[in-house]
Amino acid sequence: MSVVPLRALPAPAPLFDLTRVVSELAQVRQHWRESQKRSTEPGGRELPSSEALAQVVDGLRGVLFPMRLGPADLRQESEDFYVGHTLDTLLHALLAQVQLELRHEARHLTDTDNAALETRAVQIVQDFSLSLPRIRELLDSDVLAAYAGDPAARSVDEVLLCYPGIQAMIYHRVAHRLYELGVPLLARMVAELAHGQTGIDIHPGASIDEGFFIDHGTGVVIGETAVIGKNVRVYQAVTLGAKSFPTDDEGKPIKGLPRHPVLQDDVVIYAGATVLGRVTLGRGASVGGNVWLTHDLAPGAHITQAQSRHE
Repeated sequence: MSVVPLRALPAPAPLFDLTRVVSELAQVRQHWRESQKRSTEPGGRELPSSEALAQVVDGLRGVLFPMRLGPADLRQESEDFYVGHTLDTLLHALLAQVQLELRHEARHLTDTDNAALETRAVQIVQDFSLSLPRIRELLDSDVLAAYAGDPAARSVDEVLLCYPGIQAMIYHRVAHRLYELGVPLLARMVAELAHGQTGIDIHPGASIDEGFFIDHGTGVVIGETAVIGKNVRVYQAVTLGAKSFPTDDEGKPIKGLPRHPVLQDDVVIYAGATVLGRVTLGRGASVGGNVWLTHDLAPGAHITQAQSRHE
């Protein structure tokens, strides 16, 4: 019996033209880098990593609240060991991200002092680490405010574990300190992690004193230059925004000007209210639901939707 030789089957045609897509993506990246005056030389990452930063902040949650947000198998007698070991790892990881931001910020400078940048990065992370006890104190005041302000809260532990407003404030207290220390990109990235998880959008530049309670929280927006005093409470869908944006001679917005509201101590803003511009809400004032407000409120004043229609 004769043997029929096997014929090689033709390779199937590729479904996708990957060579073309990869080549054209490379061209687009090259054009972007040239237009933005970025380095086109081979090398490592130029910008901080959201993934790395998310791991840092998640670890910091455990450092700040070891027995409630730390590892499930942690024992109280091991708290200090866990906090020390974890913090050492996290601070070195944070340092790497700070270095990336500072180097990126200095990329256009012709006389960059790399040694000075490294020294500054270390100082920022050192200062941040020394801020952690105060951040914990502020967060404790936020937890207590939420517990006192919500009749549905059964314990402070429930508040910490379950309330999105508290989760957002953990991120904000960290982000705000990074913002103060001069790494605004990292601060904004931390803020956006909270925004994605909770639906609460707080710019890291916003200054928020102790005892801040965001009830429910979804849709809350707080702008960069907002100033919030002690024991303030806001409800879902509240906006503390800017009314207008002054522009320069080229029509571009002038950045950094105070343009968001100032809330003095004990202010309450109910669901859906919008407060715009550099207005001041005096101590103990309250704003009713769905009010649109663009003027100051005297201390102790109360405004409702019906009143706001006649401004």
